Amino acid sequence: MRFGVFYELQLPKPWTEDDERRLVHEALDQIELADKLGLDYAWAVEHHFLDEYSHCSAPESLLAAAAARTKNIKLGHGIRQVIPQYNHPSRSAETLSMLDLISNGRAQMGIGEGATRMELHGFGVPAKTKREASIEAAEQIANMMVMNPYPGFNGEHFSMPCRNVIPKPMQKPHPPMWMACSNRDTIKVAASLGLGALAFAFVDPDEAKHWADIYYGIIKSDQCVPIGHAVNANIAIVSSFSVHRDRTEAIRRGQENFEFFSYALGSLVTKDTVPGRTTLWDDYIQLRGDKTEQIAQTAAMDPEYSSGIGTPDDLIKHIHEFEAAGVDQLILMQQAGKNPHDQICESLNLFAEEVLPTFTEGREEREQKKADELAPYIEAALARKNWMEPLADEDIPIIRSSVEKVKFAESRTGVVKKA
Repeated sequence: MRFGVFYELQLPKPWTEDDERRLVHEALDQIELADKLGLDYAWAVEHHFLDEYSHCSAPESLLAAAAARTKNIKLGHGIRQVIPQYNHPSRSAETLSMLDLISNGRAQMGIGEGATRMELHGFGVPAKTKREASIEAAEQIANMMVMNPYPGFNGEHFSMPCRNVIPKPMQKPHPPMWMACSNRDTIKVAASLGLGALAFAFVDPDEAKHWADIYYGIIKSDQCVPIGHAVNANIAIVSSFSVHRDRTEAIRRGQENFEFFSYALGSLVTKDTVPGRTTLWDDYIQLRGDKTEQIAQTAAMDPEYSSGIGTPDDLIKHIHEFEAAGVDQLILMQQAGKNPHDQICESLNLFAEEVLPTFTEGREEREQKKADELAPYIEAALARKNWMEPLADEDIPIIRSSVEKVKFAESRTGVVKKA
């Protein structure tokens, strides 16, 4: 089992002038701490125009800053909006490759498409074609990171002439690719494309096992035809997260904020929104009422309690259940709602001290065993891939200059060439 931290950069109202700056720097401090503590991944989402829910519209900047402050933790776009109206595929390839170079080979590329009208309509993205547009773009992003030069492309959702897209990433053939998943159908899509599954849905271990069985069943079948130049066979599932030696206190600190995450996401999809005038937190508190203490006291008495919010023993039990279900990474949702920075850091420190050691011993051997088992299936999947053909040198188009050579030479030297 591997572990990640995840950032939407949630900022419920009311706001003060310094809140966004503070939030960003606290996130960077937390990522630096997670790196020192031995966690494996830091994921940052890309969302646009989603007041209160996500102020992380430029994850490439956040991840680059995190790269400069860390040594080992992998830095993931979880996800990058790859549809051309959001980010041209060549810019996505350049951005990811640069992050990979800055971080010395720690970049991860999660692809996504967006779900809210606020985002889709803001960029003119048709909802009916968003998935096929994102898959088309993602395949070409992989090609751009590998091919020298990129031969060009004329597709359904974007076109581009032959260019050498630089820089190239440190990881070869390219950084691992993932896909955002929210249900069994998208798990199937991710597996069929040879992408890791970033499951941004809160499911119990039984449902997680169904997802893992579906995912690895497809990876091992002839349905898997990779869009990348490598297969990333991994499932990561998000989990609530708040750790304290007192279960009741852990729930007091975490439950309200974690539930806000789910409430806000649902509201952005199902309710009308006035840009710049959201009342998500106030609406949530009014609807929820003061249930925290009741929930905490009830859970404290439950001998079967298992959650990402609780004592170190509660988390160990919780993680073992997902490990047994076939999940490869648990992404800790530690930044949600209004949870304070100091409490997040306390949870991370306690997690590293009393939970993490249970899952680190022998995991490299287990991962190698899994890789060896999947190797023939991955080889067969890559053999099914329809590879883009590179251009022969004589077929690479010449890009004609925009200025006549003689006039350009005259302008540089000041010498007029006589007829």
